[in-house]
Amino acid sequence: MTNVRLRGEAIRRFIIENVEKHPSDIAKITAAKFAVTRQAINKHVQKLVSEKALVQEGKTRRQSYALTPLLSWEKEYPIVKGLTEDRPWSQDIVPSLGSIPENVKSIWHYGFTEMFNNAIDHSEGTEITVEFEKTAYATTISIFDDGVGIFKKIQRAAGLLNERHAVLELAKGKFTTDPKNHSGEGIFFTSRMFDDFQILSGSVYFSHKFAKSEDWILEQPKETEGTMVTMTLNNHTSRTTKKVFDTYSEGEDYGFTKTIVPVKLTEYGDDNLVSRSQAKRLLVRIDRFKTVVLDFSGVASIGQAFADEIFRVFASQHPEVEIIDIKANADVKRMITRALTHEG
Repeated sequence: MTNVRLRGEAIRRFIIENVEKHPSDIAKITAAKFAVTRQAINKHVQKLVSEKALVQEGKTRRQSYALTPLLSWEKEYPIVKGLTEDRPWSQDIVPSLGSIPENVKSIWHYGFTEMFNNAIDHSEGTEITVEFEKTAYATTISIFDDGVGIFKKIQRAAGLLNERHAVLELAKGKFTTDPKNHSGEGIFFTSRMFDDFQILSGSVYFSHKFAKSEDWILEQPKETEGTMVTMTLNNHTSRTTKKVFDTYSEGEDYGFTKTIVPVKLTEYGDDNLVSRSQAKRLLVRIDRFKTVVLDFSGVASIGQAFADEIFRVFASQHPEVEIIDIKANADVKRMITRALTHEG
């Protein structure tokens, strides 16, 4: 009976973890996964419905399922003197998270307080709105402020051409518009702790997905006021804050010494990465790190000058910085090799 019970728990866990991707055929893919009949799987689905872990939508052939929000709320916090991130965390977020593993709670503590504090200190807004939703599988928290917009503020502070370049600076890490009071590490580490991390501000949407270890960016014609940060995390992830810090740090003081830069964020519109000026844009501030990993995912090709500026010129001027390329296709790799073997 123990094996039967454990198998049943595994089946229901699989359903919960996959129903959002397969709302209308979850029974089919679960049956295939566990080599049992769809009728047997339907019993587990109905059990989850009766337990209110799932909600059933539609009838017969058009039937679909979705995770039931176990808790959902929205609350506004006026940005006034004395507002801190600790109060909403302890009074509102902790009780709503409920009984979760300590490592999960630690990630939420770091991410929520960092993003809420950013809104207080940097948004120049008047109000912060927090949206909370917890299902049987994951929790999502959105933090929205009515301020100037994070990408616009970075663009203005750094003298950048557009908001897209602001995303590139955020993705590198160690960027802040207030160096006296902030290290510029909060968004970088927070984006890498969560399953899904998103920022929507102005005309730019930025997303980092942990499972694919990738950053991507979309631009929209209609601008959004303020900034909205959305974080999603599996309620039972094995990830820890220490693992994430260890990935990019070294030493007992957790010195932030390594960064991964998504090279594709350097592209703008239909521009190909061919010029030295584009390479210099990518290289801004990376001399602050000991190890720089350049992720070429989604980059179809690069020019000789672009590669030479990074892998020969910059590398020779900054021998203390280790530059590593990953996920480069054959054409990109060929240009990198050419730059590395070119003597001047």
